[in-house]
Amino acid sequence: MDITIWQRLDTIARRILPLAITVMLALAAAVPSHVPGFAELVPAVALISIYYWTIFRPDLMPALAVFGIGLFQDILSGMPLGVNALVFLLVYAIVFGQRRFFLGKSFLVMWWGFLLIVAGAFSLTWLAVSALEAAVLDPMPVVFQASVTLAIFPIFTRLFIRTQQAMLKGV
Repeated sequence: MDITIWQRLDTIARRILPLAITVMLALAAAVPSHVPGFAELVPAVALISIYYWTIFRPDLMPALAVFGIGLFQDILSGMPLGVNALVFLLVYAIVFGQRRFFLGKSFLVMWWGFLLIVAGAFSLTWLAVSALEAAVLDPMPVVFQASVTLAIFPIFTRLFIRTQQAMLKGV
């Protein structure tokens, strides 16, 4: 009986792993830094995670959880409530709709797809925040943040691949 309980707990832990990773990445991105200008360079690591897990394990990254992570990130970052939630859901819907295209393709194809997603997601975020603030915000911080996010994408993808191979084999 004890073995079955431990097996169930192990399965549950493995099933929530992509969500837990994404939430931890959202938290890590929101950690305050006293370095001037650092906030503009913090990559959108939660977006990388949502993109990856939606392609390879959408069963472990449901839309409702993506919405919740977006709201969580809005609260942590001080963004207008709902902006990241909307952007994350749109990214999820687009990637989920195209996931068959990405499966079995090379890393470069996946990275190119992420480039398109980042361009759209960051543009939409910039437009939404500008509209909500009733002012045209400087786009350069958004361009820098998008560039840093694209630059670190291979590192996080590698980590997610290893996580999936090691932890999610039987789930």
